[in-house]
Amino acid sequence: MSESQSISNEELSLSAKIEAMLFVSAEPVPMVQLSQALDVTASVVERGLKELEEALKSRGLRLQRNAGRVQLTTAPELASLVETFLGLEAITHLSRAALETLAIIAYQQPVTRPQVDSIRGVNSDGMMKSLLSKGLIQESGRTEGPGRPILYSTTPEFLQHFGLTSIMELPPLAAPIEVEPEPTELLKG
Repeated sequence: MSESQSISNEELSLSAKIEAMLFVSAEPVPMVQLSQALDVTASVVERGLKELEEALKSRGLRLQRNAGRVQLTTAPELASLVETFLGLEAITHLSRAALETLAIIAYQQPVTRPQVDSIRGVNSDGMMKSLLSKGLIQESGRTEGPGRPILYSTTPEFLQHFGLTSIMELPPLAAPIEVEPEPTELLKG
């Protein structure tokens, strides 16, 4: 009997069990599903995820979290190596307009196309279709307002593309700088 066969399921760490489940999952896994599979509370799963995250820091995988779901992904710093290994073409570069649209959605999500148009000052139909086809944004519901416009948000692919593990890692938006008016001289009459 080999050493790996002699180790029972109970002897493996919580983080090892979580790693195994995430490894075989093709899509991001809801925290509730991990909790149910392990028969533990969400806080215990979170502790196991933190242990796994720490263990992965020196390895080629990372945990990615989005909307209460978690998955294993390749470490972003190894993207070019993996691309070469798989014979993939370089990542398609996004146009300035696409990046602008994507940034608005990332920071304002969930957001409607008319809201994006209002911020950009131009029609965003083409950019939205392009970002949808690339899998960087997704329809995430509808508003309750007139016409019930579609709400858009970013996808786990967006996080992977930009090497983020969570939307919370986006850099903070810079507040507009308020310029103080120059003092005017009072005219004496």
